[in-house]
Amino acid sequence: MLQMKEAGATPSQVALGQTAVGAAAGQSLVVTNVCKSFGGLQVLKDVSLDCAAGEIVGLIGPNGAGKSTLINAITSLMSVTSGEVTLGGVRVSNTTPQFCAASGLGRTFQNIKLFTRLTVRQNVEVAHTSGLRDRGSLSAGIDIDALLDQFDLSRFADWKAGALSYGSQRRLEIVRALALAPEFLLLDEPAAGMNAAETTALISAVRQASSQFRCGVIVIDHDLRFIVTLCSRIFVLDAGRIIASGTPAEVTKDPKVIEVYIGHSKNKKTKSREE
Repeated sequence: MLQMKEAGATPSQVALGQTAVGAAAGQSLVVTNVCKSFGGLQVLKDVSLDCAAGEIVGLIGPNGAGKSTLINAITSLMSVTSGEVTLGGVRVSNTTPQFCAASGLGRTFQNIKLFTRLTVRQNVEVAHTSGLRDRGSLSAGIDIDALLDQFDLSRFADWKAGALSYGSQRRLEIVRALALAPEFLLLDEPAAGMNAAETTALISAVRQASSQFRCGVIVIDHDLRFIVTLCSRIFVLDAGRIIASGTPAEVTKDPKVIEVYIGHSKNKKTKSREE
């Protein structure tokens, strides 16, 4: 369990373990008619979605649908061709990744990007230091040891990050993102490489962190069980367009989703077993 820690926070501050809801509570991360083209190739086509504070939203779709491109556009790792992304009404698209992080967007990457020669704890401390600089008192009450414990990384605190297993590196990326005290956390395939037990534990850890930080979460993953169990709403992206959205029950019964994603995934698994 995460430890409760006092940090002299006012009602407008949110820190790990505190029950006070920050001034950002009630804000939403909103993507409106976002398009992204690379030359003549349009990868995102009028994509709109939203996530409220404290909400956990899933983003699924077949390979090449544009999911990671969308996360990169939301966090200004790449520019959008048209449309916009706002956080609490403030535009964050076509700014810089640093501006997005300072505004409250934390993220992980499809291809893990850790400081492999630093220890596990040092990786988190680097992010926490950035949070203290850019997020001020919002980061001041974060208990790094509690975060490491929450994600089952305490025993590896002095290990070099590059020595961790793939699943543990995935968890460390999440902890590092949380050390920024984000208002919204964007997770790109966080359960990749994890077994069933690790995935179940990750669901619990992400839920607890979202609740205690009061941060919204947008999560991409190909593990449909993980997404359906974790998320209250799901958006489905195919060929750069949102083709469906709704509750897990609604989305998994949608004929279009079954045709382009769920059915395809099941057939692929069946073929793999036959081989």
